[in-house]
Amino acid sequence: MTAPSTYGLSTQARNLQWLLTDLVEEVPGVNSVAVVSSDGLLLLSSDPAAAGGAGEPQATPRPKGPRGASADLATIVSGLGSLTTGAAALMEFGAVKQTMVAMDNGSVFVMAISDGSLLGVHATPDCDMSVVAYHMALFVGRAGHVLTPEVRSELRQSMENTP
Repeated sequence: MTAPSTYGLSTQARNLQWLLTDLVEEVPGVNSVAVVSSDGLLLLSSDPAAAGGAGEPQATPRPKGPRGASADLATIVSGLGSLTTGAAALMEFGAVKQTMVAMDNGSVFVMAISDGSLLGVHATPDCDMSVVAYHMALFVGRAGHVLTPEVRSELRQSMENTP
C-alpha cells in the first residue's frame, strides 16, 4: 500500500496517518484499519480508495475490508463500540477496552482510543489475534494524546474534501 496523500495536513494528522499505514502494512493478517470518531464518522482509513486515502495502487493487492469500503468498516466499528458500551453499562462493568469478533472468514477488532474515538481492524481468520491486539494497543497509546478535538476536526474536513 502506498501512503495516502497528506498534503495540507498538520504534523499530528500526518503522524496519525503514518501510524495507521504502518499498522496495516507491518502486522500480518491485517486487511484494513479505520479510526472512527465518537459520533461514528470515519476519520482515518487504510483503504487507498477511500476519501482522504487516495494512494497509488499497490504492487501486491491486499484483501479488501468488508465489501471493500472503509465506510462499511467504520459503520461496523461504530456499531460494535456502541453495542458493547451499552452492554458494559447495563452490566455495570465499566469502560470497554477492546472488542473482538471472530468469524469463519475473518475477525474484527475494536479498541477505544480516547473520548469515544475507536480504532477498528478487519483481519484474516488466521491472524495471530494477540499480535493484532498488541499492535492496536501500541497505536492507541501513540495516537490517544494526538487525537485532539482540533486534529479530529481536521481529519473529518480532509475526508469530506477529498474527491
